[in-house]
Amino acid sequence: MMKLFSKILIIGAVLLFSTALYAAEKKPVLNAGDTAWMLTSALLVLMMSIPGVALFYGGLVGRKNIVSTVTQTFTIACIVTITWYVLGYSITFTEGTYNSIVGGFSKAFLNGIGVAALQGTIPETVFVIYQLTFAIITAALICGAVVERINFGALFFFIILWSILVYAPIGHMVWGGGYLAEKGVLDFAGGTVVHINSGVAALVAAIVLGKRKSPVRPNNVVLSLIGGSLLWVGWFGFNAGSAVAANGTAGMAMLVTQVATATAALAWMILEWFSSEKKPSLLGILSGAIAGLVAITPAAGFVTPSGAFFIGLAAGIICYFACTKIKKALGYDDSLDVFGIHGVGGIVGAILTGVFAVKAVGGASGMIEGNGGQVTLQFLGVIVTVAYTAIMTYIILKFVGLFTKLRASDEQERAGLDLSQHGEQVS
Repeated sequence: MMKLFSKILIIGAVLLFSTALYAAEKKPVLNAGDTAWMLTSALLVLMMSIPGVALFYGGLVGRKNIVSTVTQTFTIACIVTITWYVLGYSITFTEGTYNSIVGGFSKAFLNGIGVAALQGTIPETVFVIYQLTFAIITAALICGAVVERINFGALFFFIILWSILVYAPIGHMVWGGGYLAEKGVLDFAGGTVVHINSGVAALVAAIVLGKRKSPVRPNNVVLSLIGGSLLWVGWFGFNAGSAVAANGTAGMAMLVTQVATATAALAWMILEWFSSEKKPSLLGILSGAIAGLVAITPAAGFVTPSGAFFIGLAAGIICYFACTKIKKALGYDDSLDVFGIHGVGGIVGAILTGVFAVKAVGGASGMIEGNGGQVTLQFLGVIVTVAYTAIMTYIILKFVGLFTKLRASDEQERAGLDLSQHGEQVS
């Protein structure tokens, strides 16, 4: 009897110890390597906006609008930081009453996020600022469609409202446990949240504001090369950083990003080379590279280099025709081809993620592994993002237009926005 009792005690002790050990293993623990990588990734993504987007866009506009263009990007970095602190982070990444669409207010003003708070294996403070850099660049990209004519005051208030009412809900639906996340839509690093979102908003804004009075040629393609190169380098923080760890997923994301980008850049350049112009331009290969970066973003954590090659090839070809043929046919003035590159590239990447996703890479199978339903889910993600963003962007623009002019006056536009709105110019 005593032997039986002793065995029961031993078994009970082992079970208790195993349970305690399992619980300890499940508790999040800070990882110094992951934290260092995510700190670095946050800086890389911030660099994409300031100075990356600022320089890229600044080189593409006319000389009398350089200061205006770079000021818009820098100002947006400041505006979105404050809206993210006040409300954006909370309604993106917490649960709320209407959780399918938007989160709650429990972390408004970053309430409860202290030194010891963790998000997985990294400090939540690092996760907050990493995600903030995504919100910044998404809003900054929109400006490319309306440079040289938007009223700075209107842009200021539009960005405040748009970052809260459009970016945060889309981010919540995809990454915060909302509707699209529940459905199983794949978006590793922002094909829907960042690129379709900004591209569609840019198209709506360009249509609402109307065409420029006198479009001009880029003032400095070397400036755009510097900005575009910073975007390419910073994008590794964008895609590889979205693993939120220094691990094999981050390594694969970095590799496929490079493959897709180079493929798309060459595809665009070759198409341009054999077009009526017969000249491979610097802006062409830069545009192709960014199209590839955009398209691989949703797929970066789910595909192999072979999948990345075909995604980049498709992005280079489709975005080239979107910017050179479709834009001309439809007649809208998207100044710097934000929709043609980011909107169309994001759509291409989102859908092809459903084709090329490999379970051994990211835990999800696509059509090439027999899961054709994932393509349907990716289409759902695209449709919801396009519809929500287009409707809300239009409403916000019209609302802002009730209080201030959306567009600079004819006189300001002819003089250039640098002097007329900012009192500064490049000498």
